Amino acid sequence: MKQLINKMQKGFTLVEVLIVVIIVGILATVAIPTYFDYVKKGYASDAKVQLKNILMNSEIYRQTEGEYPTNIKDMEEMGYLDIKKSVLEKWNFEIDIAEDGLTGTIAATSTENMSGGADHTVTLDVETGNFTGYGQSGSDEEDSSE
Repeated sequence: MKQLINKMQKGFTLVEVLIVVIIVGILATVAIPTYFDYVKKGYASDAKVQLKNILMNSEIYRQTEGEYPTNIKDMEEMGYLDIKKSVLEKWNFEIDIAEDGLTGTIAATSTENMSGGADHTVTLDVETGNFTGYGQSGSDEEDSSE
């Protein structure tokens, strides 16, 4: 019984502490980049929702006005689009849709008011419906924005 009490009072050895530090370091090198990827995707999700919204309302605009809109201000003024002011403070939107409506892009570029930083771009390809840019898996901008 006395040996058990003495052993409990000794504590951890230096080797045991170093092993724990190494394990924590390995876990951190895996977890931290993954966390930052999720944060970027979260910031980009707001822009993605609005890009889809702009695309759908651009179709309605074209059916009524006979051509695709060239900017979101026209769409807002004519009542085809309603984007919250908080979103407009964080993102600038650009519409570039071909006359036939089959090709083109709609892009959102972050401003300095966006928590993830300024000058990050998320782009919606009208033809494929795919997103590229900031916060998208395998994107070049993901790596260059660090």
